[in-house]
Amino acid sequence: MLHALFLTIFAGMCAVMILSLIGTPLAYYLARTKSRFRGIIESIVDIPLILPHTVAGILVYLLFMREGLIGAPMSAVGIIFEEAFPGIVAAMTFVSAPFYVNAVREGFEKVPVHLENAARTLGATHSYAFVTITLPLATREIVNGALLAWGRSIGEFAAVIIIAYYPMVISTLIYYRFTTGGIAEAQGLAFLMIVICFGIFLLVRSVTRFLGRYDDRV
Repeated sequence: MLHALFLTIFAGMCAVMILSLIGTPLAYYLARTKSRFRGIIESIVDIPLILPHTVAGILVYLLFMREGLIGAPMSAVGIIFEEAFPGIVAAMTFVSAPFYVNAVREGFEKVPVHLENAARTLGATHSYAFVTITLPLATREIVNGALLAWGRSIGEFAAVIIIAYYPMVISTLIYYRFTTGGIAEAQGLAFLMIVICFGIFLLVRSVTRFLGRYDDRV
């Protein structure tokens, strides 16, 4: 149980780190672009919100299996997703992406563009203005998005079990214990998951209030 719990938390953190590297620039692009393709990109980002979880799992499996579009070249360099830890992270990243990208995009949209333009007219590069102005002003939304994405990651079941039944994360272990030992074997772990998820939402709200008071003082 402890191994499954640690694996779940760690895999969720890995998913959030991947999203911070990929999702942050994507969110900034969506917040600033006026391209006609913005709607298409936003729709792609939001797909995991409406897909049945089993369908999301099948999509992840098709992409990351050994013969998949992403899995094939990764397998060539020794990174295997099927029944392996990278597969768990891939599934968690896919289902939690909308929570991170949408939250961060809203944060970037709240930052006035003229602040970036003023910094650039004073000689700052685009990247320097982004790091020193835009990111700090969107800190609350970035942190909230990361926490929500992490919470969504550790609660995923269907997408994970399709690509990687083993090693077991906590949701898979609950399912295994329920199907093999009934409700008596699963209820303890289920209660633990409820406590963890409740704690995550409390943390999100606490961070939001704290950063909100900090923004008001600034």
